Amino acid sequence: MNYFERAKFFRTKKRLGQNFLIDGEVIQDIIDFADISPDDVVVEIGPGVGFVTEQLVKYAKKVIAIELDEEAIKELQKLNAPNLEIIHNDVLKTDLSSLCEENFKVVANIPYYITSPIIAHLLGEIDDLSNKNRNKIKDIILMVQEEVARRMVADENSPSKQYGLLTILSQFWADVKILRLVGRRCFYPAPKVNSALVKLDVRKTPKLELSDYSHFRRTVKAAFAQRRKNIKNCLLSGGFSKDSILKSMQNLELGENTRGEKLSIQMLGKLSEELIKNAN
Repeated sequence: MNYFERAKFFRTKKRLGQNFLIDGEVIQDIIDFADISPDDVVVEIGPGVGFVTEQLVKYAKKVIAIELDEEAIKELQKLNAPNLEIIHNDVLKTDLSSLCEENFKVVANIPYYITSPIIAHLLGEIDDLSNKNRNKIKDIILMVQEEVARRMVADENSPSKQYGLLTILSQFWADVKILRLVGRRCFYPAPKVNSALVKLDVRKTPKLELSDYSHFRRTVKAAFAQRRKNIKNCLLSGGFSKDSILKSMQNLELGENTRGEKLSIQMLGKLSEELIKNAN
């Protein structure tokens, strides 16, 4: 099936970040990795002209495709699949939890510039304990820029530029792994960077058990706000008191020159709890 020839007839829109996947092998990998059963409902975000969609409808009980571009929707309608529902909307303005009664899988090839907002929309922020969307999602297969994928799966031992807020946003409510790398020539038009397929298995409970998740979110935000500064100065800039910072660091045996990107998610959790304890 010549996806390239089909894609050429469609006028892509740069403002929407449209890069259509035209590699049949990668499309089949998405289907295989998604592990779709005949009872599954799949929500596809950013289906474009439907190259992945036309395969998804062969395997799933129902596919709900959320697409913003009116011209792409006209192409999707040509699939004429009885188990395909097309929703013309911005995914960030869509209440996914209300789309169907069942829990569902998510498959998404999204514009790279809105990766973080979409992950936050799907999983909820760190302190969003009862996010409606997350509670309906089984797992997520996501096509993202390779650099973004590296940040999503990073830890404190990764290069410092990779480990940060996106890491914690991704891993706090999901177990994340890179499934495969995808070259730029697999898309039309070809983007300037390579991509990666990432799987997020949604967790029923958060990664850490904490007394105050909003405080943890504030701690993490401060820890990564100024990468050239040590954790003490970052926390001072974040509004934490010097006394509570010094006591907390001493109790956790953290040196004054320790930087936020060298603290594991677990250690950041301990730091947040210590800051609460030493606040008074």
